[in-house]
Amino acid sequence: MRILVCIKRVPAPGGKLPLTEDGTDIDTRHIGFTIGPHEECAVEEAVRLTDEHGGEVTVLSAGPPDVEEQLRYALSMGAGTGVLVEQTTRAPESTATALAETIATLEAENGTFDLVLFGNESADASNYQVGIRVACALGRPVVGGIKGIRISDESTQVFLRREGADGIETYQAPLPAVAAVKEGLNLPRYPTIKGRLRAKKAPLRTIRPEVSPGNLRTLRLRQPPEQEQETVVLGHGADAAESVVDLLARKGLV
Repeated sequence: MRILVCIKRVPAPGGKLPLTEDGTDIDTRHIGFTIGPHEECAVEEAVRLTDEHGGEVTVLSAGPPDVEEQLRYALSMGAGTGVLVEQTTRAPESTATALAETIATLEAENGTFDLVLFGNESADASNYQVGIRVACALGRPVVGGIKGIRISDESTQVFLRREGADGIETYQAPLPAVAAVKEGLNLPRYPTIKGRLRAKKAPLRTIRPEVSPGNLRTLRLRQPPEQEQETVVLGHGADAAESVVDLLARKGLV
């Protein structure tokens, strides 16, 4: 079984993202980057599936040369091959086109990927569309929001499970297929020293497709307003009793 996982380099969560002076991009000079949590679960699931059914895992990412860091991390988790698609635009339309063309090239060389996995949405832009665009370009069935994957014993069908408003939904699709997975699908492994050393020496393939920048343009980015918290002292000792009762009354608690 051949599985391809598309990953994205995103700013590490937990911190405030600084913007460039003109407000059109993120100032990346002093922030760390990582794989999005959805994509990390996708890599883990691909490695588990190939451990169970045999085969190989390829990881693919579009972006600047710095994406090599995230590709090598995915390789240290157990993926076998890494491919970097160099491009500067981050528009989902052009990214999907670049990925679809690269996948078509890789499949023409070595055969069709049985399963292509994406994160349900990127951790930074949350566009929810690259995986669907790629699936449509390749002419393959796609299901999003996945939290369970099972391959049939004959490796001809995939069963995809996701949580719906009324319960659990299960989809059956013929292979090859595309799935967009969500965090919580599994618990990603922590790379071993052996895995990191192997990934550090592994060759990466670089592809530079000529793709239109698409129709989406970034005009300006803005920081969300900061939520200020204020502490109000209601009083001290017995003198605060009246203020406390008034507050509880306003909250509908008394």
